[in-house]
Amino acid sequence: QVQLVESGGTSVQAGGSLRLSCVGSGYTFSTRYMGWFRQAPGKRREGVAAISTRGLSTNYADSVKGRFTISRDNAKNTVYLQMNSLKPEDNATYYCAASRTFGALARDEASFDNWGQGTQVTVSS
Repeated sequence: QVQLVESGGTSVQAGGSLRLSCVGSGYTFSTRYMGWFRQAPGKRREGVAAISTRGLSTNYADSVKGRFTISRDNAKNTVYLQMNSLKPEDNATYYCAASRTFGALARDEASFDNWGQGTQVTVSS
């Protein structure tokens, strides 16, 4: 079955950087749009970034534009989220997700079929 496993979450000071990884299995990775979402306690889940199947198109939330970069390596079945200039408001559990539809590029949560278990990112001021 489809499985997505995130890693890379940890505690970091404000201004620091982290790279999250998500490995997909159980399906043809290169055929799925991929996205990163996050959810902070008491808040709705937010679509952070999305990437097309070959990585030629990306889309970012305004809150992370210029600081975060989504990328993928289809040979490794992996999607990445490089996070720079981290802020305390980036504190959240980060999830990767896979989608079969173009609507995923809009970071529309409903477009995503499969989800990972999440990885925690804590940014201290």
